[in-house]
Amino acid sequence: MNILKVFICCAFSFPAVGFAALTDSLRLADALQSNMVIQQNKPFKVWGKAAPGQQVVIDADWTGSSTTIQADRDGGFMGLIPVPQAEKSKFTAHQIRVVAGDEQVELNNLLIGDVWICSGQSNMQFPVREMVDAEAVLSTADQPHIRLLNVGLNFSETPLENFHGSWQVCSPEIAKDFSAVGYSFGKKLSDSLDIPIGLIFTGIGASSVQAYIPKKDLANDAMLHKAYLQPYLADPKSKQPVDGGFSFEKVMRPYLLYNAMVHPLINLSIRGFIWYQGEANHLERESYVRATQTLINSWRRDFSQGQLPFYYVQIAPYFHDHENPELAFDAYFREAQEKVAELNNTYMVSTMDVGEAKDLHPKRKKPVGERLAAVALNRTYNRLEVVYRGPVVDDVRFEGNRAYVYFEPETLGSGLRTNDGEQPRFFYVAGDDRVFHPAEAKLDGDRIVVESDRVNHIVSVRYAFFNYPITNLENKEGFPALPFRTDAWAEERND
Repeated sequence: MNILKVFICCAFSFPAVGFAALTDSLRLADALQSNMVIQQNKPFKVWGKAAPGQQVVIDADWTGSSTTIQADRDGGFMGLIPVPQAEKSKFTAHQIRVVAGDEQVELNNLLIGDVWICSGQSNMQFPVREMVDAEAVLSTADQPHIRLLNVGLNFSETPLENFHGSWQVCSPEIAKDFSAVGYSFGKKLSDSLDIPIGLIFTGIGASSVQAYIPKKDLANDAMLHKAYLQPYLADPKSKQPVDGGFSFEKVMRPYLLYNAMVHPLINLSIRGFIWYQGEANHLERESYVRATQTLINSWRRDFSQGQLPFYYVQIAPYFHDHENPELAFDAYFREAQEKVAELNNTYMVSTMDVGEAKDLHPKRKKPVGERLAAVALNRTYNRLEVVYRGPVVDDVRFEGNRAYVYFEPETLGSGLRTNDGEQPRFFYVAGDDRVFHPAEAKLDGDRIVVESDRVNHIVSVRYAFFNYPITNLENKEGFPALPFRTDAWAEERND
């Protein structure tokens, strides 16, 4: 397994800061900074520290009135201010002033729009400067209505309130070190919606799903406790002090990244999440599905904004240093990833056509981000005319040495095609002996005809069901067909 070939980049790309705004005793939480985007149509929390019992007055220039609260006995305070709907094509810069006694803090150059959190491991962290056509992408990255926040790498045994990282106005210099998937997603939304977009990247290469799940949620699930939490707690490393430095081992530990890099954000109003992670857990099946669904439920609970959309990416093809089409452990993992979307308001996008078989970090990131944006436009923003998915198998009919593959009509878009004009690749068939052979596949309208001279009586068809197929079958809108198998035969494991 070559999973340690991760892409670790720009963990502290943006200037590190302490509290976002700070005086002698009055300070705001790190998440509250000048240049940020404030989530439209939701109450905005203003929280921080002041002198115990002190009166705190919050003025937002769009409200016309003040919000007054009192710091508690420890000095903590939190006020709620209403936020209007973002106006299309209007990018008014706003200001918030917080006053406590003789002290005040101002947040300037604020925009009202939508905020999305981007998280995961190295393929989400992969920066714009390394993607295909980076120069062309960066030439149009002077986007003052997009704001970017990169949360600095940290680990913690207990939930933190603060982090390192600063909100930045998007420019080519800033965008080059931001997540390529995240930026492509946000740029597509900004172009389509014509409102400000705020993007927060919080993640790190090589990280595991369990690293982003609260400890209590791992402990309360018997499967997750056994698979992730108990082995860590039994390890002497769990008794050692935790610092903020990177190690391949540390990013696999449960709950530490949640505490340091997700928990400090939970008071922010946001629009939703995008997620690209899985390579670190690719040999897992049921436990990964349970863990990812637990992550989604826990984040939704902690952000306290209902069933926030959660859109995620299926892992890309990769050969793991073995050019053997019989190796299918990643295919079974992709199949498991599909099951995550059984949870409400989630959706998975595919990378089967834009992967690079011999590169764990494929450089074609723009299509991935734009596919996530298409999902959001259709499902979150109600742009029902936007196609956002590729062909999904509906039915396969067997007739001797032929099989006829039909797809769900609503996933066909304008119809089937291949992206290179060739016949569809990577169809395999098997008979009762369960031995798979490459098959010939032909487009026939909105179905695929599959046949093989080596199998007289086909009982199973598999499509792109091994580690590293780079596929060409798609709909005319350019969304790839999802891998599938018609059998339910148990996976043979050698790990």
